[in-house]
Amino acid sequence: MDMIRYILAFTAIMMCFGVYAEQFTRFSTAKKHLIKTLPSNAKSLYCGCDIKRQGKKLIPDPTSCGYIPRNTYTRSGKVNVRALRIEWEHIVPAWEFGHQLQCWQDGGRKNCVKNSAKFRKMEADINNLAPAIGEVNADRSNFRFGMLTGEANQYGRCPVKVNFKQRVVEPPFYARERIVKAYSYMQKTYGLKISKKQQQLFNAWQQQALAKNKNETL
Repeated sequence: MDMIRYILAFTAIMMCFGVYAEQFTRFSTAKKHLIKTLPSNAKSLYCGCDIKRQGKKLIPDPTSCGYIPRNTYTRSGKVNVRALRIEWEHIVPAWEFGHQLQCWQDGGRKNCVKNSAKFRKMEADINNLAPAIGEVNADRSNFRFGMLTGEANQYGRCPVKVNFKQRVVEPPFYARERIVKAYSYMQKTYGLKISKKQQQLFNAWQQQALAKNKNETL
């Protein structure tokens, strides 16, 4: 059953995220556009959950993917609302591409938003944005992608792993090709610098995806 769920999630994620020509200069505008145009069969990036509309908001359907919040409540005892909503994840974190710009060195993200047209365009580029459960988006933070040992059990049956000590996230198989495409796009479009270790990982993921797609056509 899990393999069937993986295949369905992989197919839905790749169908929903191609390379888009629309360009925006504000992250807020890009998010509004994505919420409005999100396909009805879209899945959350890391957990493969169905996404439902609740007024103008998007919420995950945990029953469709087995997602269980890592933290149901915040440290202050309040309901963890980020576990109940869909957010727009920068696959290449704003921290990562922002740190490669002088504006970030001069004053961080706020300074880049205010003074760098290039950063604003990168931040709002919908080719680098994907719907993710808010809690997972928060936990991913600006951690790099990698492979981790152990079972994926932090979020119920959602097969993503997060190692907070190592600052590494291992995405499920069905999300990796989408991640590779986003990094490749940002590299080609904006000159994003990718470490040798990350590039080797992405190359391996790409080869695995190609092999899987080839086997499915046989």
